[in-house]
Amino acid sequence: MAELVALTQAWIAETLASPWQILAVVASAIAIALVVVGSFVKTMIPLRWLAVGGNVGFVIYGALHPSIVMLVLNAALLPINIVRAVQMVRLTRRVRAATKHRDSTGIWLKPYMVRTKRKAGEILFRKGDKADHLYFLVDGKIALEEIGAFIEPGTMFGVIAFFAPDNRRTLTARCTTKCTVLTIDESTLKQLYYQNPEFGFELMAQVASGLTADKVRLEQELARRPEATPESVGPGA
Repeated sequence: MAELVALTQAWIAETLASPWQILAVVASAIAIALVVVGSFVKTMIPLRWLAVGGNVGFVIYGALHPSIVMLVLNAALLPINIVRAVQMVRLTRRVRAATKHRDSTGIWLKPYMVRTKRKAGEILFRKGDKADHLYFLVDGKIALEEIGAFIEPGTMFGVIAFFAPDNRRTLTARCTTKCTVLTIDESTLKQLYYQNPEFGFELMAQVASGLTADKVRLEQELARRPEATPESVGPGA
């Protein structure tokens, strides 16, 4: 016990002997505290910034103590955490702007989507296919064959099937011209959904907008039919 006390006293004396060593210990203590706090955080943006703070603290400690392993590890993690934090902050701002201006195009998702070129006549998905991608049309024209409607450039589509009970497409989408299409896969979409609550709310708004458009289109179609009766419409109309 006496030996342990003596070792502790020697370590404290060595640590306090230099202002740089004091700074190293304080930086490591702050970094440890940030890591502990981060373990209780539930949302991604604060967690990323806490990780950045922890990395900075450990980099300082690794440089001054010195500890090469700790320095190299946290110096490598620091830019990654900064980039991810900035990306999530930008996404949050885009979502807020989209919500404020009721932007239904989904352009705020473009930085997370992959650009692809599609040929005229190519089928993006068929009715009954599993919904595994979300789409944004940059240029060209896409037909929804079952209802005779067309998707114009600047439109996000394919959202509703993600939340359908069977997760299946309800229409067939075919390129009527050469098209440039942005896509985002289901895995990335779910990550963004869980990491950013505001993103989830805006995505729900996109679904509601699509359902409202379908309702209006159905009402217009029924209005064009002569003397449509409840019996002729059918159950569930």
